[in-house]
Amino acid sequence: MPRKRRRRWGSGSLLPGEGGRWRIRWKDADGRHSKSFTSKDTAEQVLALVLRNVERGEAGLPRDRTDAPTLDELAAPWLERRAQTHRAADDDRLRWKNHLSPVFGKMRPGEVNAAKLRAFIEAKLAEGLAPTTAGHCIRQLSTFFEDVKEQGHVDVNPVSTLPRSTRRLYKSIYDTTSTPFLEHRADIERLYRALPEPHNVIFILGALTGCRVGELLGTQWRDIDFAAGKIHVRQQVQDGRLCQLKDKESRFVPLATDLVPVLEAWKLKTGGVGQLFRPAVPERGGRPDLGTLPGYVRSHTVHKALREALAELGLPKLTLYQCTRHTYASQWTMGGGSLEELARYMGHASTSTTQHYSHLAPGFFGPKARDMVRVSLARPAGDVVSLRDSGGVGDRNGDFMPRTAPPHEDNATEQVSLSHQKQSVSGA
Repeated sequence: MPRKRRRRWGSGSLLPGEGGRWRIRWKDADGRHSKSFTSKDTAEQVLALVLRNVERGEAGLPRDRTDAPTLDELAAPWLERRAQTHRAADDDRLRWKNHLSPVFGKMRPGEVNAAKLRAFIEAKLAEGLAPTTAGHCIRQLSTFFEDVKEQGHVDVNPVSTLPRSTRRLYKSIYDTTSTPFLEHRADIERLYRALPEPHNVIFILGALTGCRVGELLGTQWRDIDFAAGKIHVRQQVQDGRLCQLKDKESRFVPLATDLVPVLEAWKLKTGGVGQLFRPAVPERGGRPDLGTLPGYVRSHTVHKALREALAELGLPKLTLYQCTRHTYASQWTMGGGSLEELARYMGHASTSTTQHYSHLAPGFFGPKARDMVRVSLARPAGDVVSLRDSGGVGDRNGDFMPRTAPPHEDNATEQVSLSHQKQSVSGA
């Protein structure tokens, strides 16, 4: 009977354990080690990695993630934290409940890969879900996995491994340049005059500054500097209360020249202290369920007045956002303004976001569009020659006429000219 071959030092071993688990054992310079896993395949993979690290002189055992919580278990506290910091937390919760949880909820973090993500996208598109909505799901999943990664449950965010071919599946099909706005400045003036107070002031403030609706409703008189010609945007109204801005950073916007007399008159009428806009009935409204008291104009009341004024003027149906923020950005662009400056005034981190707001009216050309490419296409001037030397004819003063065509082409013309001159002389 041949002798049993001894395992060499440091080669490790794989043994079945209790409860269907599998145990690996190995040696290194620090001594003996042991670890158990729920599956044999996982145990073999970890053992191979450990032995490779030992051979390279690297220490450390990869974390056992087979017992990691499911994505549903990890998502519950993540959504609770998100509700404290993000306005769209309710949308995130519904998106997880309706789309993400049924597919990924029972999986563990390490089980999600690019192939399963692509299958999810294709299935949702087959159900009739819009590519934009599918993209929102994937982006939410990416944000969620960054949190899971920080907790050590995965090493790589699986969404970041998606190839370009997969990302194209959920590319938005919405044409941002098709968003309507007030294309003619005369319509801005007409709409301002058609709206009642204070809705007309809210509208014109947005149309001439590009501020968001919540920022308009949260503006206070201390934010307006008439002497310096600027407005300090530093808070907004959301759910009936003042809160920080969307991008969490205050900014300054220029105070338009045409806006100054409007705000000066409004300041005299309202007292010029505190908020620019107060509800008509301050003791009504609010959100008792959220603990907010009445005191701020609600955006839906401005929308109602806006719809009535647009219908009265025969203008297209537009939202307050389109009549203010989109209109300001588009009119700025059509006026030849800098996109970098516009991005700063609108509170955008990059001009790529600003381009979604700055549209051009159909058939619009900027003031320099016709002269951006200039070339000389005129025929070159002919040489001036003496008509006496070339058989030509002078005028009555004896001056010679310039000649641009070859002599053989002008013979008939010269003969006609001579006959006309003889007739005119004889008639004189």
